[in-house]
Amino acid sequence: MNCLPQISEAEYEVMKIVWKEAPVSTNTVTEILTKATDWSPKTIQTLLKRLVTKGALTYEKQGRVFVYTPLVEETSYVRQKSRSFLKRYFDGDMSRMLSACLDEDTLTKGEIDTLRAILAKHEK
Repeated sequence: MNCLPQISEAEYEVMKIVWKEAPVSTNTVTEILTKATDWSPKTIQTLLKRLVTKGALTYEKQGRVFVYTPLVEETSYVRQKSRSFLKRYFDGDMSRMLSACLDEDTLTKGEIDTLRAILAKHEK
């Protein structure tokens, strides 16, 4: 497994936009995040620069605008973070994690059906 860069919660919010919109300009990222958060444009630019430094993003200058593209795949990053979470909090035991979730929340019939379908698919 490749070692992916450590991304903070704030940086992850930026990455979600880049993954969804890529290639995406600084202006678009800023516009989306200023509507969804109380971050200033300067903060967003700093987060983008950090992600470039960490190797999570690359950019290309197009005229006066920077356009960002992810270097890290969303599925790879989420998979790594999920494994890390599972190992850290549940000693890698998925059934323990699911049990803990179910103790706190009630699943709808649709969610139960979806889980059954996932388990059946992986059982084969």
